[in-house]
Amino acid sequence: MSDHRKNLFNVGALVRGLTTTFSYMFKKKPTVQYPSVMKQHAPRFHGLHELRRYADGKERCIGCELCAIACQANAITVIGAENSPEDRRSPGERFAARYEIDELRCIFCGLCEEACPTDAIVLTPRFEMADYRRGAFVYAKDRLLVPPEAGVGTPPDERPNGIPADLGGVFRAKDTVDITAGYEATHRGHILKDHTRGGAA
Repeated sequence: MSDHRKNLFNVGALVRGLTTTFSYMFKKKPTVQYPSVMKQHAPRFHGLHELRRYADGKERCIGCELCAIACQANAITVIGAENSPEDRRSPGERFAARYEIDELRCIFCGLCEEACPTDAIVLTPRFEMADYRRGAFVYAKDRLLVPPEAGVGTPPDERPNGIPADLGGVFRAKDTVDITAGYEATHRGHILKDHTRGGAA
C-alpha cells in the first residue's frame, strides 16, 4: 500500500511539472532575435567606457590619473602631458597623452566614473565587446574618445581649477528608470537607444 501511494505521489508531481511546461506553450516567447534586435539594459548598466568631450571639441580628461588610482583591478593606464598654446587638447593645464583600459581586467564597478573630477570617463550601456584576440580588449584613447560632434557642455576655461559647470550631470541623467532619458546621457547610449527589445533595430 505504501508503494502504491508513493507511485501516486510521483504521478501527481509529474502532472504538476508538465502543467507548468504546457502553460508556457501559449505565452508569447521572450526570445530576442539578436543581433538584429537588442535587449535594452537599465540606464545605469555598466558597459563599455567612453571618454567625453566638450561641445567645442576639447577633451574633458585632464590627465589627473584619479581614475587609474581608483581602479581596483588596475585596468586603467593614464599618462598625462602638458597642454601647449598651439595645441590645446583640454581646458586644463594637462591632458591625457595616453589613455588605455584593459576591458578583460575591468570589473565594471564604476569607481573610475565616480572618481573623475570632470565627468570625462563614463560607463555606457554598450555590452558588445567580443573578439578573437586578447589585445583587442585593450581600448586605447582613439577607441574610447567620442567624436568632436558628440561633445556636450561648456568648457570651463574661465572657471577656477577647471571644474565643469555640468559636473555630475551624467550620473543624474543615468539615475532614472526612463530608458530614453538614461541612454541619452552617453554617446554610445544615444546610438543604442533605438534598439528596443522585441522591435526592429
